Order: sequence, then C-alpha cells, then structure tokens
Amino acid sequence: MTHELINAARAGDHESIRQLLKAGANAGQADENGETPLMTAAHLGHLEAVQALIAAGADVNAQDANGWTALFKAAYNHELDCGYALIVQALIDAGADVNARIFFGITPLMLAAGGGEAAVCEALLNAGAEVKAVNEHGRTALQMAKERHYVDVINLLYEAEGYVNETEGGGTCASTAARGPSDAKVVNFMKRPMH
Repeated sequence: MTHELINAARAGDHESIRQLLKAGANAGQADENGETPLMTAAHLGHLEAVQALIAAGADVNAQDANGWTALFKAAYNHELDCGYALIVQALIDAGADVNARIFFGITPLMLAAGGGEAAVCEALLNAGAEVKAVNEHGRTALQMAKERHYVDVINLLYEAEGYVNETEGGGTCASTAARGPSDAKVVNFMKRPMH
C-alpha cells in the first residue's frame, strides 16, 4: 500500500490519499530510498496532498536516504525550477525544522535562495531560519543568491541580515551605523510567482 500512497502523492490525488489512509495506509511509510508520500507531494507542489498527509500524522522531519526532508523538497525543485511557498508554510506550521542541514551543510534557506525563490525565503525567514548560517564552504544564502543575480532574494536577505535601504531622498536611517553599512544599495525587482 506504500507504493499506492506514494503514487497518489505523486499525482496530487488527495482524495485517493484520504481513501488509502482510511483503509489503513501508513502516512509515514517510506519506500526503499527513504522517500515518504509527504516528501513526494511536497517536491511536486501538491498542497492538498501535503495537507492530507500532515493531518494523518506524517512526520514532517523524516529524512530520505540523502537526508532530505519534505521542507527541502518543497523549498526548491531543481527539475521544475521552482519552490512552493504555500507548502513550505504548511510544513513549517506542522513543525518542520527550518535550520536542518543536508550535504555540504546546506539549509532550506540556502537552497531556496540559490533557486531564486523569494517567497519561500520569506516564509523560512519568518519562521526563524538563520540568515547568516554558513555551509561547509563558508557561504551564506545571500552569497548563493548574489552568485545568480536573484535581486528580489538579495533584497530580502539584505534586509534580514540587518542592512538598511536608502531612502528616496538619498538620506539613510539614523540607525544605519548600528545595523549595517551606510552605502548599502538595494534594488527593487519583480518577485517570482508564488506556487
């Protein structure tokens, strides 16, 4: 029944998920790679499937064979080049660890920043993600966003790190010295659509 549940999660078929769970399927049962139905649904952006699995008691912090949790899978999907802010928020609300680490010390915030997912980054930051955390190579989420020129993410992370935007009149906030460099320049840019 595990494979049926994972297939329903892959399809985003929340009605089948509910029926399978009612028939006794285990929401937390993983496949041979440690992938749970919740991870599958989160990775593919199926919000209602994620909600059904969370409601059935799926462990939001379960890890697959590579240490990935559902939160990592929702933060950024490389194959589809997107992240899912609403799913990230649902996982956070259910207790997902926003400062978990995978290979090379990468956090969900770093993964989302490197993928240009501003809405995901915002949800993670609001939930207490460590903005100045560094990976094994000493790089932060901000450095990863800068590398790919994701201006909307860069603006968000600058703000979270305590830098101050310049005002329209050219002056700066009185607390600039305490919060960051006075020459910090922030550019406004279109946000990526929220999934």
